Amino acid sequence: MLLVYYSSSSEYTDRFVSKLRHPSRRLPLLTKDETLAIDEPFVLVTPTYGAGPNRGAVPKQVIKFLNIESNRRHLVGVIGAGNTNFGEEYCRAAHKVAAKCNVPVLYRVELLGTPEDVEAVNLGLDKLCASSLKTAM
Repeated sequence: MLLVYYSSSSEYTDRFVSKLRHPSRRLPLLTKDETLAIDEPFVLVTPTYGAGPNRGAVPKQVIKFLNIESNRRHLVGVIGAGNTNFGEEYCRAAHKVAAKCNVPVLYRVELLGTPEDVEAVNLGLDKLCASSLKTAM
C-alpha cells in the first residue's frame, strides 16, 4: 500500500515511515512548493500541529494536498503520528482528516513509533493490500 506522508524538518514522521516496508511519497516541506498528485489507493500519515481544540491541527501541506479532489478520491485511511503528552489532542489531525474524508483512522503512533507500532502497522497495511487486491478482482 502506498503511504503519502507529511514530515516537518523534525523528521519524526519521516523516520517512522522509513521503518515501514511499504512504498512512500513525502509531501513537500513548504506550502509554496507544488504538491503531489496521486492516482492510486494510499494511506495518509500525518502528524498533528497546533495547540488547543480550536487551532489548526492539520498541517497546511496536508490540507493543500487533500484539497485536490483526485487525491481525496484515492485516500483509504489515515495514520496519525503524535505525542501523548498532548492528551486529548493526541493525533487530532488524523481524526479531523478521517472525519472530513469519510475514511478510518487506521493507527495512532507515538512520535517515531515503537517496534510494536511498526510491526502492527506493517501487518495492517499488508492486510489492507491483500483485501484491495481481492476487491479489484
